[in-house]
Amino acid sequence: MKDCSPEQAEKITAVKSCSHFKKGQNIFYEGNIPLGIHCISQGVVKLVRTNHDGKEQILRFAQAGDFLGYRALIADEPLVATAICVEDTIACFVPKKVFMEVLDENPQVSKQLLKALCHDLGVVEERIQSLAQKSVRERLAETLLFLQTTFKTDEQADEVIPITLPREDIANIVGTATETVIRLLSEFKSDKLIELEGKKIRILNKSSLEKISHASV
Repeated sequence: MKDCSPEQAEKITAVKSCSHFKKGQNIFYEGNIPLGIHCISQGVVKLVRTNHDGKEQILRFAQAGDFLGYRALIADEPLVATAICVEDTIACFVPKKVFMEVLDENPQVSKQLLKALCHDLGVVEERIQSLAQKSVRERLAETLLFLQTTFKTDEQADEVIPITLPREDIANIVGTATETVIRLLSEFKSDKLIELEGKKIRILNKSSLEKISHASV
């Protein structure tokens, strides 16, 4: 927490515990009572919710510097999603007592978390609007641009989407069947919009994807 005082940072350091998680491992489970918050130090995590039919829905992604579980902790509610590591991840856990003490003592930390919560809410609202108003083709173009923008680093020069997701996960984000995503990716490739390198996707024509993604807006 960048806005912590030296004393608060020392307090957090004294109680936090950092763990290594392999790709595919869970950090916490939907429905559990949060005992603290998790901060991603390294790696990428997907927040997944399961419906009554057992089908998973990816709510959002988290990466280095992001906090997980704080909304449920502050609201005193069960966790609404399972956190699954998309790649090898290091996550640090801060117990509830110390976290709440820092919130009470430092308004800047509260503002930081409120800002993060508002951002997450905005992402969810945009996704709901997209699912309601856009075609599958438009949503796939939007998803590819989102993944490229979200995970691109300053050091990355090319337009390869840095994160490698199974086609099932991409279909989950888009809100369609895996077979449909595979077919549309093949069409995008034929149209010279993207290039497929195994599971990796390289964006060749970003402006055209942007036009497709905004077609219904």
